[in-house]
Amino acid sequence: MNIFKNLYLHERFFNYLSIIAITFLVSFWVSILYSIAWLMLISLTIVFFMDIYLLFRKKNGINAHRILGNKFSNSDENKVPIFVESNYNFTIELKIIDELPYQFQKRDFLKEPTLEAFKTYNFEYSVIPFERGEYKFGNLNIYVSSFFKIISRRYKFQQNQMVAVYPSYLQMRKYEFLAMSNRLTEFGLKKIRKIGHTLEFEQIKNYVNGDDVRTINWKATAKKGQLMVNQFQDEKSQPIYSIIDVGRVMKMPFEELKLLDYAINATLAFSNIAIKKNDKAGLITFSKKVDTIIAASNKKTHLNTINEALYNVNTNFTDADFGYLYAMTKRVIKQRSLVMLYTNFEHMSSLKRQLAYLQAISKYHLLVVIFFENTELQNLLNVNAEDLQTIYHKTIAEKFDYEKKLIVKELESRGIYAILTKPKNLTINVINKYLEFKSKGFI
Repeated sequence: MNIFKNLYLHERFFNYLSIIAITFLVSFWVSILYSIAWLMLISLTIVFFMDIYLLFRKKNGINAHRILGNKFSNSDENKVPIFVESNYNFTIELKIIDELPYQFQKRDFLKEPTLEAFKTYNFEYSVIPFERGEYKFGNLNIYVSSFFKIISRRYKFQQNQMVAVYPSYLQMRKYEFLAMSNRLTEFGLKKIRKIGHTLEFEQIKNYVNGDDVRTINWKATAKKGQLMVNQFQDEKSQPIYSIIDVGRVMKMPFEELKLLDYAINATLAFSNIAIKKNDKAGLITFSKKVDTIIAASNKKTHLNTINEALYNVNTNFTDADFGYLYAMTKRVIKQRSLVMLYTNFEHMSSLKRQLAYLQAISKYHLLVVIFFENTELQNLLNVNAEDLQTIYHKTIAEKFDYEKKLIVKELESRGIYAILTKPKNLTINVINKYLEFKSKGFI
């Protein structure tokens, strides 16, 4: 019974059967073909059972397994290796069908290699997830045929394997490596000249040879009657918070990835670099209420805490309550901090409803409002307008594009820093702004 459960007729079997059926039909007019048809049918039956014997005489004719990592990186290319080993003493033909998770919407996976006796066949394929969460792989199905190609035997391996898709840790590692090796400019990150001191006052002391004369404290010198200088120490462990709006405005997808996921990937990469530079990284997510609060820290394990929190962040269909966010930040963030606020404003009216709260936050913290260019509008702007409808669409696109630029000017006129960025350039622009502030001693 188990044999017939895993036995599948090869397409060549039906070709042979068709030839035999035609021969029987023709034999009504040509009698000699009747005997030939019976001979062909008997031969096919014998070969059929021989093929069964060859393929099913071994309990484990082949061994195979797919290798999944502990987690996948969202929006990145993830490799899935597959290993197949033959225990047959003759050459076999394989059809390898891997049942991919429904999120990939891919139902045409097929590999058809030929495998010699007692040999192995190894290959890998790539998948790119665009959603965080659990991805369940089905069966790794392998159909084996002998040189007769009458039947195929099905083997099933590794049913229901699960892998979790996390925020883009591959992107995080890439930017960490570039930051540590000073190769950021190769990927569009600006090399910024250091301006002023990134120091904080420690004490006043007596001047000794070698001290910077620019640090002489003339008031203290006049009182003491001898040269006194201000002593500084490097600023370290500045609190830096990534605040992510998880309201409906962040559901908008660009290049298959939601704005929320762009913000999450940027937050992870940016937090990693901040911690590497001895600053403290924290996280807040909010919509109608504050969903997640992770206090700023630079402990070695803190990045894992942020990563796990980002894994579970999802958008909803509500509008974000910036008033509640202001009250929460005032209560939770006690020390002046760099606040990177990821949200999206499509119209000036949507900004003006929240502007008072943004100004209130900027009084206590160094606030950077990050929002997104609509790249679909950019495509419309680049189209040559040759008819009335195209002119109308291009005019509307120009209006929306201009309004985004007005939003930036409005924020800057209120003393609030702004980043207007294409979604794919978000991480680069956020890290640029952070490095700029570090170089100017703003944090």
